[in-house]
Amino acid sequence: MDPNSNKASPHIVWQNATVTRQNREQMKQHKSALLWFTGLPASGKSTIAHSVEEKLYLDGYHIVVLDCNIRHGLSKDLGFSNADRNENIR
Repeated sequence: MDPNSNKASPHIVWQNATVTRQNREQMKQHKSALLWFTGLPASGKSTIAHSVEEKLYLDGYHIVVLDCNIRHGLSKDLGFSNADRNENIR
C-alpha cells in the first residue's frame, strides 16, 4: 500500500518519523504491539486490560492503557449516543 495514497484528501501525506519503531524496540528491549479489547459495555474489557497491563509491567515491558481516560481529552466533547460512540471509535 502506498502510504501517500489518502482517499479523503490528497493533501494528507505520510510523515516519516526520525525515531522509528525499530529505534523504540531497540531502546525498550522488546517488540512493539497493540492490544485492542472490544466488546459490549460493562463486559470486563477494562478489568482485563488492567490485569494484562500489570502482568506485562511486572515482566518488564513498557506499557500504557488508554481506556476510557481518552474521553477526558481527545473525545471530551462526545457523549454515549450511537453517533458519539461511532465517532469515539473512529
